[in-house]
Amino acid sequence: MEQQLSNAPININRVAFIGNYLPRQCGIATFTTDLCEAFATQYPKTTCIALPVNDLESGYAYPSRVRFELIEKDINSYRRAADFLNINGVDLVCLQFEYGIYGGKTGSHILALLQGLRMPIVTTMHTILKNPDHNQKRVMEEVAAFSDRIIVMSERGSDFLQNIYNVAPEKIDVIPHGIPDVPFVDPSFNKDMFGVEGKTVLLSFGLLSASKGYETVISAMPEIVSKYPDSVYIIVGATHPHVIKTEGETYRISLQWLAQQKGVESNVIFYNRFVSLEELVEFISAADIYITPYLNEAQITSGTLAYALGAGKAVISTPYWYAHEMLADGRGVLVPFKDPEEMAKQVINLLDNEAERHAMRKRAYLFGRAMIWSEVSRRYMESFERARTERRHYVPADFIAKSLDKYPGELPPLKLDHLDRMTDYTGMFQHALFTAPNYAHGYTTDDNARALLVSVLLDELGSHEDMGLAFRYLSFLGYAFNNKTKRFRNFMDYQRNWLEESGSDDSHGRALLALGTVLNHSDKPSFNSMAGWLFEQTLPAILLTTSPRAWAFSLIGIDEYSQKYAGDRRANTVRDELAGRLMELYKNNRSDKWRWFEETLTYCNAALPHALLTCGKSIADKAMIDAGLESLNWLANLQRSDTGHFVPIGSNGFYPKDGERARFDQQPVEAQSMISACLEAYRITGEKIWNNESHRAFEWFLGRNDLNLSVYDPTTGGCRDGLHSDRLNQNQGAESTLAFLQSLLELRLAEQTHLSMEVSLK
Repeated sequence: MEQQLSNAPININRVAFIGNYLPRQCGIATFTTDLCEAFATQYPKTTCIALPVNDLESGYAYPSRVRFELIEKDINSYRRAADFLNINGVDLVCLQFEYGIYGGKTGSHILALLQGLRMPIVTTMHTILKNPDHNQKRVMEEVAAFSDRIIVMSERGSDFLQNIYNVAPEKIDVIPHGIPDVPFVDPSFNKDMFGVEGKTVLLSFGLLSASKGYETVISAMPEIVSKYPDSVYIIVGATHPHVIKTEGETYRISLQWLAQQKGVESNVIFYNRFVSLEELVEFISAADIYITPYLNEAQITSGTLAYALGAGKAVISTPYWYAHEMLADGRGVLVPFKDPEEMAKQVINLLDNEAERHAMRKRAYLFGRAMIWSEVSRRYMESFERARTERRHYVPADFIAKSLDKYPGELPPLKLDHLDRMTDYTGMFQHALFTAPNYAHGYTTDDNARALLVSVLLDELGSHEDMGLAFRYLSFLGYAFNNKTKRFRNFMDYQRNWLEESGSDDSHGRALLALGTVLNHSDKPSFNSMAGWLFEQTLPAILLTTSPRAWAFSLIGIDEYSQKYAGDRRANTVRDELAGRLMELYKNNRSDKWRWFEETLTYCNAALPHALLTCGKSIADKAMIDAGLESLNWLANLQRSDTGHFVPIGSNGFYPKDGERARFDQQPVEAQSMISACLEAYRITGEKIWNNESHRAFEWFLGRNDLNLSVYDPTTGGCRDGLHSDRLNQNQGAESTLAFLQSLLELRLAEQTHLSMEVSLK
């Protein structure tokens, strides 16, 4: 159906700016404050609020514009911030993104906030790395995905986003760094304010840290002073607070010693404090030459350079990325990194050639007129309006009208930290002590089979880097295979000793499930060859097992396998035998009040109807499908609380027919098996109730459960081992974590097919 577009005017009445904020001393705080205040001045009818990030427990003495404070390392404060914004009528969020200011690995806590927002997001990228590590790239890509529009301050930043982080060019707005609107004045006008009247002033400013490269200028001063004895080099700015914590004033002291060593201590002035904007403008106006001698090219923007350029200063800089762009066309001079001789040469050249210096100043000032805050605010408003328009136009027309039962909750971002932590070069550890692997319990085939399945689903969803783990898990299954028994061993200790000749029936069935999934979903021939060999060798042994759940796991795996290899007669024979056994169990135990396969509901219950559904679909057996749907529907109703949330059968006693049902301990595998089964029911029937049931079960992980506590831990990417009557089990073992990841990945894969399914059913 063609989407309806609205021509109604775009009203942005309330904007929230997220980032550090003055009086916190950092460049992002200055930028966010300046942007927010400039925007509020330019658009007085728009209410502007700020949400800063605190790196101190005591916080800061913020102005009244600050309405909510985030705590850097507390991920729950990010979720609370999202709730605050959602209920306070905010029309748009303007995020300042820099890895170092948000908590979590490479700033990942901010994803918890972005995920919870219900309004458009416009993100300004302050750092865009050319060679990010895995986590930096992942976080940047997820921030970009959550953002409706992205603002960068240079063309190079736009190129990096497109070519490194796969951001569509039409999503990017290039808006320069804002600067104060200052007049073009003669440097001598303000020199008396600082006691340097009659002197030639070289200036650098910004929070001190070793990356600033001020030693290059100090080393150049002897040569400059020999030609211009009245020259002074003023360094304005306090040492960065984070540097103070770790290194103290070591860098400033080293600069002072260097000045003494070079004999220019009377020509170098340190102004050791964080200055206000008014003071900064006065310092800049007094400078004859402004210098940014940074040591590394990887700087995509620089507020200090933007300020100096916009004030019409003659600028000398090292060739970092932003300087290359800003100082092009004769607006400044570039010198090599760490080259005092060339620095001195270019300073002297500019002082020797006054006409050239003033022409450079004029070009810089005229270029900077497009960067003054009033102009930048206007450009930001244009970006905000585009974000609002695009969000309105590209969200399906029935989005607002969807009721809750037709619009399941959004899925959390994928986080694999704990999966990596629980895996070594042998395979997946079985248990954890809190969030650390518990070596005492070693490994199991059961868990490595689950991990293999998860890694293959990750690969299908585009997380190809995790195939390295998949090879480890598959290798574990290969080593677990006992050629004498044609069965898998299950338990292995930390010293890699097998503790049995044949593992449990369930571990054998779960291994077949994983191998069948590999053969259906993987497109890697060498990987599939090993999986295919193992599947062929171990399939017949499943007929000798007695566990209905082992049969169910195997049936689901055979169904996966048969989607590519439907002509395999032996696989079909095993499938028919096991499916017949399950049907016989159901017929013998079912009654109007007990629509189940056994006399007791125990663990992974939903796997039983799931297996009947897959087989009924494969062989077009309506009786099997009906039995699968009937038993799954009965189980779904049984596992629903009076208030509607998912309540799995507890493992502390289970649920015998005509007996007392155990409410606790609730296990993550119950939610996972229910999700998998309901998604299969949805694929077969197209009935949305099953999709809703899968999301209801998934919400159990996120806190919609008896204790209103999140079983999933978003700070680690792991899942706690269960829900007791009064608390969470804080250990994050393999089974629980893999149950969550499998559930999340299956739901994500289902999202990719639901839309086409709905269209085909209309």
